[in-house]
Amino acid sequence: MKKKLIAALMAGMMALSLAACGGSKPAAEPAAEPAAEEKTEEAAAPEETTEEEAAPEIKLISDGYLTVGTSPDFAPYEFYYIGEDGNPQLAGFDIALAGRIAEELGLELKVVPMDFDGILMELQNGNVDIGVAGFSPSPERAETFDFSDLYYMGGQSFVIRGADKDKYTDYAAFDGLPVGAQTGSIQMGLAEANTPNANITGLPKVTDLINELLSGKLEGAFIETAVAEQYIKNYPDLMIAWEVPYEEAEGSAIALKKGNEGLLAAINGVIAEVLEDGSMDEYITVAQEQASDDEAVYEGMLDENGNVQE
Repeated sequence: MKKKLIAALMAGMMALSLAACGGSKPAAEPAAEPAAEEKTEEAAAPEETTEEEAAPEIKLISDGYLTVGTSPDFAPYEFYYIGEDGNPQLAGFDIALAGRIAEELGLELKVVPMDFDGILMELQNGNVDIGVAGFSPSPERAETFDFSDLYYMGGQSFVIRGADKDKYTDYAAFDGLPVGAQTGSIQMGLAEANTPNANITGLPKVTDLINELLSGKLEGAFIETAVAEQYIKNYPDLMIAWEVPYEEAEGSAIALKKGNEGLLAAINGVIAEVLEDGSMDEYITVAQEQASDDEAVYEGMLDENGNVQE
């Protein structure tokens, strides 16, 4: 835009200079009227500049940083991968996408791990720029937050222990029994809608749901399909009993505080790019491969020293 403005100013200065000098014409002689085409071009230049200057501003809570709220207990979306050096590093295709967005915007990525049910609160309070945690843009959430275009199409599943596959064949079988879902998630709403007579338990992390299922404290749990499939690879005692229909927002999007049109437009531009050039498929493949290495995966919060909590 600066180059276009400079070019326009230079053109204007040249025109003024010619008018002042008058060329070979007497100073008193009025300058000739520009051709119709020249008038059109001269009039169009300010309009183009005005459009660019009117582009929505990208608002950030910290200059030079894209501050991201996420919940690292949701492999393959986001989790900690422990490399050969023994240090846990944030991984997952959500983290890869957030990194690509920061890179395209010329920003440094700053990820703030937290429990899932705190992300939207921190976003609303202006403590993070975006929430990236496999969010489904439900109509209820869309009343308070803006959401990007979908970057991943997923699904919802109901998970049980494989040994109980003949015991549990429909939701009615769970009346009066403990059923779990992640607190503040779409899955909690699915639990309330599909198993209203069960003893529904909300837990902060998906890992808690898995542990409670394995120990027998829960009889079933509502979990996002890609996440459920990943856990079943690592815990073959579990299985997906059936898919859970969910038509309102079948897919994942990035959450933003309402009113940040500039950042939303920029994010949608990057999402379109990674879907078109195949980068998103690569992010997903890498995340799934890493998440399949159970010994190298940690899901949850690190301690105050940045170490895995025992």
